[in-house]
Amino acid sequence: MDEEIGASPRQDQWRNHRKTLSILAFQSFGVVYGDLSTSPLYVFKSAMSGNLYNYRDEITIFGLLSLIFWTLTLLPLLKYVIIVLSADDNGEGGTFALYSLLCRHAKLSLLPNQQAADEELSTYYQPGCDRAAVSSPFKRFLEKHRKLRTCLLLFVLFGACMVIGDGVLTPTISVLSAISGLRDSDTGGLGNGWVVLIACVVLVGLFALQHRGTHRVAFMFAPIVVLWLLSIGGIGLYNIIRWNPRICLALSPHYIVKFFKRTGRDGWIALGGVLLAVTGTEAMFADLGHFTASSIRLAFVGVIYPCLVLQYMGQAAFLSKNISDVEDSFYQSIPRPVFWPMFVLASLAAVVGSQSVISATFSIVKQCLSLGCFPRVKVVHTSRWIYGQIYIPEINWILMVLCLAVTVGFRDITVIGNAYGLACVAVMFVTTWLMALVIIFVWQKNILLALMFLVFFGSIEGAYLSSAVMKVPQGGWAPIALAFVFMFIMYVWHYGTRRKYLFDLQNKVSMKWILTLGPSLGIMRVPGIGLIYTELVTGVPAIFSHFVTNLPAFHQILVFVCVKSVPVPYVPADERYLIGRIGPRQYRMYRCIVRYGYKDVQKEDENFENHLVMSIAKFIQMEAEEAASSGSYESSTEGRMAVIHTADTVGTGLIMRDSNEAAGTSLTRSSKSETLQSLQSLYEQESGSLSRRRRVRFQISEEERIDPQVRDELSDLLEAKEAGVAYIIGHSYVKARKNSNFLKSFAIDYAYSFLRKNCRGPSVTLHIPHISLIEVGMIYYV
Repeated sequence: MDEEIGASPRQDQWRNHRKTLSILAFQSFGVVYGDLSTSPLYVFKSAMSGNLYNYRDEITIFGLLSLIFWTLTLLPLLKYVIIVLSADDNGEGGTFALYSLLCRHAKLSLLPNQQAADEELSTYYQPGCDRAAVSSPFKRFLEKHRKLRTCLLLFVLFGACMVIGDGVLTPTISVLSAISGLRDSDTGGLGNGWVVLIACVVLVGLFALQHRGTHRVAFMFAPIVVLWLLSIGGIGLYNIIRWNPRICLALSPHYIVKFFKRTGRDGWIALGGVLLAVTGTEAMFADLGHFTASSIRLAFVGVIYPCLVLQYMGQAAFLSKNISDVEDSFYQSIPRPVFWPMFVLASLAAVVGSQSVISATFSIVKQCLSLGCFPRVKVVHTSRWIYGQIYIPEINWILMVLCLAVTVGFRDITVIGNAYGLACVAVMFVTTWLMALVIIFVWQKNILLALMFLVFFGSIEGAYLSSAVMKVPQGGWAPIALAFVFMFIMYVWHYGTRRKYLFDLQNKVSMKWILTLGPSLGIMRVPGIGLIYTELVTGVPAIFSHFVTNLPAFHQILVFVCVKSVPVPYVPADERYLIGRIGPRQYRMYRCIVRYGYKDVQKEDENFENHLVMSIAKFIQMEAEEAASSGSYESSTEGRMAVIHTADTVGTGLIMRDSNEAAGTSLTRSSKSETLQSLQSLYEQESGSLSRRRRVRFQISEEERIDPQVRDELSDLLEAKEAGVAYIIGHSYVKARKNSNFLKSFAIDYAYSFLRKNCRGPSVTLHIPHISLIEVGMIYYV
């Protein structure tokens, strides 16, 4: 009896684990697998186009099925499900997740803002990784050569751009293929123009739904995909039994050899159509952050793989006896009594398939944005409960316009398939190369193992890529053109951002100059806290000297704030703030570095000022305790940075209490004029922020024994907080130097300047209240 009671908690835990895994696997059908499950709509049609149409016999159909089966087995199942899904970045996947892993384990990043404190983040290294791993000659070689690191970044950007290309082509080919069932002559088919028009209407509705968020869409779409998969699997089994049970023999790779002996170069070109059987495979890895690797594996092995194999076998069995129906093999192979239900299911499944790649596109753009490789756009957090699910309005509408343009421009599924296949295999090829580097640097395996992985999967994807490249004139140019445009935008933005950062680094104010100004900085120190935003993680930016030389006053407390992206998916809230001191204690100058991961969404935080005050107070206490233990109270001119846990208020010396003051009034002394106070009150009422904002007051604890110097510093901090907070940010103009070459001048003066003028401003991105904003004009000659 006692044993049964003791086993009960473990059984409950296992039961809850299975329940959670089942729910996540069910949701993954609606987000991850929609694209992969709709591939049977167009694979045989695309593969049999061109000269292969002349080889319409059973041997050709058997060979095509064998190619499709082994492609499904080797790429999605072996490569992604078994190997690549194990290379997650703390639960996140995708091209930039692999790149961030590499940047953490080798110095491959081009932006020199890394800090030793970043490596102390709990999510920086994966569990089990040896932080003190011996540096290999290959690793030192890559870190030493800047051009190789630049090539690696361009390679990653190319893969990211191809994912965006997938976001354009997937909705187009999926929806158009599904709607093409209306052309069926047995059901009074419509003309091509009407089919294209209906497809455009469906696409507009699809993109209009995106603001609802992935979570809602997953529960709405998952049953559709499950029903679709079971239906096509059942129809495939029916066709095998009815038309040609011998089709099972085609699973032998022997038929691949016979296929190429018979078709030769025409069969090799047909690989571009066979490749469409695995489109959407990259979504398994890119959407990993929404689910777990176990749930994605369970869904694929349990339902996706067997249903797709049965459907392709059934379609091949039908074609082996009805070879003339290859132009519309999927709909022709459906029994007439269930044609219309399957047409409706196919249309709905096509919408779901588009959704999976669109959400992956949002994720990849967010990662590019966080790592400084994409202009600032609005990122909306769509779920209150599930972190990391986002919607980007600008990207959504750009994708919609491009989808409509491709649909109206091409109109032919075969041509769109040529473009689609090239985009998909290019992303897989990039992932294969990055995975080889991950095996060496992150998993710390022998370089021979990485070479085996690269040669095996690289040769397979290289064969498909070579076939897809042959179809560049027949539509394959579309993803290349899209990739070139987006890659140009990404690299120009990254180049301009890096050059601007290096200018700040080279022209930062020396501490010797600040010390000569004295504690008053040579000007009037007025009550209040001045938050000076900068991209520098060390030193004082040039904007400070520019402000000092043009204005006669500065705030009593100065805090240099740096909002920085770290190559990790998420930064825990308790590790987000790094606080340090600039100059001697009496200068009252501090540094605050706010760290975000590439999957973190920087939401408007009404408590940022309160968190900052508490963090600085805790840093003052920590510094005093360390000084007391060492017997020296002299602070360094540029002290070390300390991680401050914002949730822990113990040891700050302050007490935070809710304020009972009336809205729009203040019970404490303020340096703001009555006019400014009334303007701020009016601004808060109009913006609606007054009701949301939690009004608090700080007091110095009387119960704790506090050093007199610390008490004076805390008093100054609270007095400045009550007087008000001002946000100071640079309004920068970046220009190329007069002696710059043409390419650099064009990139900086035209391309980068155009992007900066037409993207969201830094004050909007950082959620700085306009009523407290001060902009300082700066010209950067880079």
